[in-house]
Amino acid sequence: MRIVKTLGAAALVLGLAGTPVAAQDNSQTLADIRQELTVLYVSIQKLKVELNTTGGAVAPSGSGSTLDRVIALESELTRLTSKIEQLEHRVDTVVRDGTNTVGDLEFRLCELEPDCNIADLGDTPTLGGGELPMAATPSLPAAGGDQGGTELAVAEQEDFDMAKAAFDAGDYNAAADQFARYTQTYPGGPLVGQANYLRGEALAQMGQVAEAARAYLASYSGEPNGANSANALLKLGAALGELGQVNEACVTLAEVGNRFPGSSAVAEAAQAREALACP
Repeated sequence: MRIVKTLGAAALVLGLAGTPVAAQDNSQTLADIRQELTVLYVSIQKLKVELNTTGGAVAPSGSGSTLDRVIALESELTRLTSKIEQLEHRVDTVVRDGTNTVGDLEFRLCELEPDCNIADLGDTPTLGGGELPMAATPSLPAAGGDQGGTELAVAEQEDFDMAKAAFDAGDYNAAADQFARYTQTYPGGPLVGQANYLRGEALAQMGQVAEAARAYLASYSGEPNGANSANALLKLGAALGELGQVNEACVTLAEVGNRFPGSSAVAEAAQAREALACP
């Protein structure tokens, strides 16, 4: 869970960049925390409801030939297997997102306590116990292409393509705004990680380093094993170094090699660490 604490520290640094501690609105921060906990509680309650039986289960009819009964049983087994996989995915999503939310809240609460030291925070326990489920890693082709089985709403794909077109045309201000709107409109969608990453690239082109770092952080945190994860972590570390947060930058850049040893981003991360004179 080292990377969780590293990213939490990075999030804290980005939240404080250029803002005096005394100027923070603590009441608003606590309200945000309360709201996030409420959302998490509602998600867990919804899952509990789905675990209750409705009493409506009916066994396949025993009429017909042996072949007909076998086909009926296979059909029912396929349906139930599909339903179980869907529920398993939803449970994993709630556990993963909930655990990450709790970890983020720990750092935000630590920010509010003057005697709290981020380095002393332990690993965030996984909701429900066990190992933290890994995020799904669908292959993300170029925008507008075949999604390899991942279903996207027509409007969702069109909105992403519009933002990508602005980015490709060099209209980085429009691209950043449209990608931000996309991530707010389609949270949890299969292209959100890519949208956050490209938003970071657009902001970086405009010299908005702190905002770009936040976008890279969102891209990596939301999809830690996605197509852009290694580069998002690399760009986040480089941005932290540019913001003068050398310690956080060195740790973040080191994680590129630790988590993505076969990525081309590893060499760039090593060069960035050398430029920052990391230990």
